[in-house]
Amino acid sequence: SSSQSQDLQCIKHRETFFSIRGTFHFESQKRVVSCGIQPGKKKLIKLDEKPYRKASDHLGRFPLVMIAPNDTDVIRGTSDDRRRFFDAIISQVSGIYLQNLIGYNQVVRQRNSLLRQFAERDYFDADLLEPYDLQLLDLGVKIFGERKAFMQKFCPLVEQHYRNLSENNETITLCYESHFFHDAGQLLKADLKKDLILKRTNVGIHKDEFHFIMEGMPIKKFGSQGQQKSYLIALKLAAFDYLFQQKDIKPLLLLDDIFDKLDHLRITKLMEMVASDIFGQVFITEARPQQTQSLFKTNQKVSTFKVKEGQVKADY
Repeated sequence: SSSQSQDLQCIKHRETFFSIRGTFHFESQKRVVSCGIQPGKKKLIKLDEKPYRKASDHLGRFPLVMIAPNDTDVIRGTSDDRRRFFDAIISQVSGIYLQNLIGYNQVVRQRNSLLRQFAERDYFDADLLEPYDLQLLDLGVKIFGERKAFMQKFCPLVEQHYRNLSENNETITLCYESHFFHDAGQLLKADLKKDLILKRTNVGIHKDEFHFIMEGMPIKKFGSQGQQKSYLIALKLAAFDYLFQQKDIKPLLLLDDIFDKLDHLRITKLMEMVASDIFGQVFITEARPQQTQSLFKTNQKVSTFKVKEGQVKADY
């Protein structure tokens, strides 16, 4: 998969593996998380030297929010990108949600493979399809319930941050669309012909859509770059607030090379927040250190590290 090939790029040229570890002082305990990657082997993630049974067990243990340059995919990309964005937030709060989602995606894959078999062998058997339909609806209802409850809490947070980040007072909204607002079972039956022709499942939670709206229009088509960036940061900051509310721990905030992509107004707003007590621990990567230094005229403790040719040096 693409994430695996990206992971392998972390291995230095001519080396056989890559590993990283972090020490967290967390709920008055010291925890050590490490991750190791070797070509051809499964990624190994350990907590206090004990390997997790599944990598998904780690999700949400140490809540975090990351703002990075390619995040604009959430706004400009496909409905897949948007679902992935929201799933990652909800999964940090609810392990059950994550397990349901993994189970659901597996059911859809199996149902699609059965639809392909029907097409290849030119026959149809409703009894074979039924168990998949039942699971799809059962898990779908549960995932839908969590997404709906999440959106009710999340939308006001996004709107509030957008007002703070943008100079103008355009009104923005977030709309959630799902087959499960209707009778999904009925829709699934009605779309059976379409499923058989296209050899894939066309009704379900995997077709949910999140619409980012500004003044009644989709922001990905009609928003300026500045408006899209404000919307994106509002989404990320809302994720921070939501995780903090739900877990009562301030998530780590990672800001990766964002100064390259943001204008002065939004950087100033973001830095005002960093300087206040809103966030907990913040990590910032930046290619032009002078610029960053000038932003931190705050009373906080700031440690700087220089990375040069693979070596990290503390630079106080």
